[in-house]
Amino acid sequence: MLLLSFAVVLLVAVLLSALAHRTILSTAALFLVAGFILGEDTTGLLHLHSDSPIVAQLAELALFAVLFTDGMRVGWADLRSAWRLPGRALGWGLPLTLLITALLAHYVAGLGWPEALLIGAILAPTDPVFAAALVGNDKVPARLRHLLNVESGVNDGLALPFVVLLLAVAAGSEDLHLGEIAGELVVGLLIGVLVPLLAIALERTRWLAASAAYAPLNGVAIGLLVLALGKVTHGNLFLAAFAAGITVATFGPRERAAFEHFGENVAELLKLAALLVFGALISVRFLGEISWTGWAFAVLAIFVARPVALWISFLRSGLGAREQAAAMWFGPKGFASVVYGLLVLESGIAAGDEVFHLVALTIVISILLHSSTDVVIAQAFDESRETPAWFGVLHRARRPLRPWRRDRDSSSADG
Repeated sequence: MLLLSFAVVLLVAVLLSALAHRTILSTAALFLVAGFILGEDTTGLLHLHSDSPIVAQLAELALFAVLFTDGMRVGWADLRSAWRLPGRALGWGLPLTLLITALLAHYVAGLGWPEALLIGAILAPTDPVFAAALVGNDKVPARLRHLLNVESGVNDGLALPFVVLLLAVAAGSEDLHLGEIAGELVVGLLIGVLVPLLAIALERTRWLAASAAYAPLNGVAIGLLVLALGKVTHGNLFLAAFAAGITVATFGPRERAAFEHFGENVAELLKLAALLVFGALISVRFLGEISWTGWAFAVLAIFVARPVALWISFLRSGLGAREQAAAMWFGPKGFASVVYGLLVLESGIAAGDEVFHLVALTIVISILLHSSTDVVIAQAFDESRETPAWFGVLHRARRPLRPWRRDRDSSSADG
């Protein structure tokens, strides 16, 4: 039933994709709403719960694919070429967003400090998927698109150690297992760097080469090998995925170009499937279990936490007011936050259910708001829309008059 539902919704999304590209209709919101309608507490067609194995596995796989493809978009050369603005967003914006969100969770939602800091780390990462019309629009300034791409690609990996550490703190364990956490991160990093380097080196030998038909599958093979080794060695999968993507982008531009389009399509399919499953976990009863303070927290987390953090981060940065406003607004919560929220449920901490409810509510509101306003904001950067239609007509009408005017002026001068 899940496969059938996904196939039907995917077909509808494909048929409406051209319309969605021009309007506030969002493909991401379509899958979320479809999951909500098909969920067990609504129509009952999909029997999914937060502890269903498919939920965590699909979300984990989707995030792995997202981080792998995100890493390919931000190779070291790309980072070095324009790091100033993304550096401000990551160095100042990310920790400030975490702290402001934690303050709101503590004083508005009433969570204890460990849980408040944990939810701050979970909701700090951003996702450009729900701002696709902005990031993919050539009329939007390149530096703004680069800023959002690099920031969203890197912040998932940066937030991960904080999530793992704060989850241990929230569990109330005296031993935070820092050595074990550090070991998982190091192993994940090594796998993410060494596996792509080895694969690229093998392809560059005299005896081995990928045919044109199989070249896109090289990236798939690298990703699957990193995923499998991460599972076997208990290395951190998400850090391994992101490191692998950056390594391919840095040392294998040919492999990156061959895999890029195919990989983005695979990641998109996994993301949409994860959204459908996530939407099935949300119901009217689920939302009704959240108190008014929880709703207030979710709204403030979107409208206050990131905008204030980014406003402080970009003081005297030289970023235009319109670009800064767009960057402040587009901090959508995506798959990283979904997966981190599911990790909280699996951990069994006392406030795990409450934290997941708040995270899920914030993500739902974020998807509906950000994915429905990306086209509107992108159009604000289209200078042609700000020029009256009569201006172009007048300009074309005046153009033939210019030679006549020059002839008249020269005749006057001769006389």
